[in-house]
Amino acid sequence: MRLGAHTAVLKPGTLAHRLYGTDTISERHRWEVNPNYCGCLEDAGVVFSAWSSDGLRREMLELPGNYFFLATQFHPEFKSRLWKPSPPYYGLVKAAFDKKRGRPSPEY
Repeated sequence: MRLGAHTAVLKPGTLAHRLYGTDTISERHRWEVNPNYCGCLEDAGVVFSAWSSDGLRREMLELPGNYFFLATQFHPEFKSRLWKPSPPYYGLVKAAFDKKRGRPSPEY
């Protein structure tokens, strides 16, 4: 468990990278993925889309092939505001709206 803001590097071409529109982010972290399970998660199709700046911890993951599947190890709600929502929240709400309207999977 880690407390406070930490820098994460986003993998180009991923949903996370498209949502944030940048190569690095700073978010308040709390938990991390157990590295003993990362290989089997990747073998099952999970894509780790953000890493700690030292490259040791996975910060975000996605499951391609789903309409919207994005998970974070940090607390996006801490930076989310009514008129400036956090990118993961914006992406989730937009994807839900688009899916309800029958639109194709989001590209951001």
